[in-house]
Amino acid sequence: MTPFISEIVGTFLLILMGCGVNANVSLQKTYGSGSGWIVITTGWALAVYTGVVVAGPHSGAHLNPAVTVGLALAGEFSIYDVPSYVSAQMIGAMLGAFTVWLLNKKHFDATEEGGTKRGVFCTAPAIPNTVLNLFSELIGTFVLIFAVLYFTDAINTSDSTIIGLGSLGALPVALIVWGIGLSLGGTTGYAINPARDLGPRIIHALVPIKDKGSSGWGYSWIPIIGPILGAAVAAGLAIALA
Repeated sequence: MTPFISEIVGTFLLILMGCGVNANVSLQKTYGSGSGWIVITTGWALAVYTGVVVAGPHSGAHLNPAVTVGLALAGEFSIYDVPSYVSAQMIGAMLGAFTVWLLNKKHFDATEEGGTKRGVFCTAPAIPNTVLNLFSELIGTFVLIFAVLYFTDAINTSDSTIIGLGSLGALPVALIVWGIGLSLGGTTGYAINPARDLGPRIIHALVPIKDKGSSGWGYSWIPIIGPILGAAVAAGLAIALA
């Protein structure tokens, strides 16, 4: 498994299970319908765990353009590999979201509210406020990347090379994401990952869903720019404190 394929597969699993828990909680006539925020945050944490388990040994399991950019800015990852990683993450995210739609098609049909259907795929603010929504995504991603940067000196003992996010191990990464969701995620739905939001949003726009409404493109730049800014701040602070 090459790093490119690994990032596709890992991000696919992340979105399949992450958007999958969104669907299970939000859509009508599922067994998990209405089960709430704790289920969603736990599901996303376990989605991260699954993706990192699979992709970690092969690519470092970034699964997130903000992680890739943050590691590159901090000098922990080659900047020349950023485009291929981000491309793979977008492909995986779109494939995962498409599979979630296909799996839950009858439940999308059974759900009336367009915003609920869109929420399976992508994030939206609980209270719209451009500055605070952007700050929410920035600070959530800052926590993620800052924590990641303090783990990237660990060594893969099989070949003594630094493997980026994979050096965290799957469980600590999942716990960090779970904590961000529980503590900071209630304002915007904590995308903290441009591919996680943009890839599924594109799929929402493309697939046929009854009465799906808008794909929310007016907001879509915030879960892209916010995480990238958060990654840059985390990288800068980590370098300053080194």
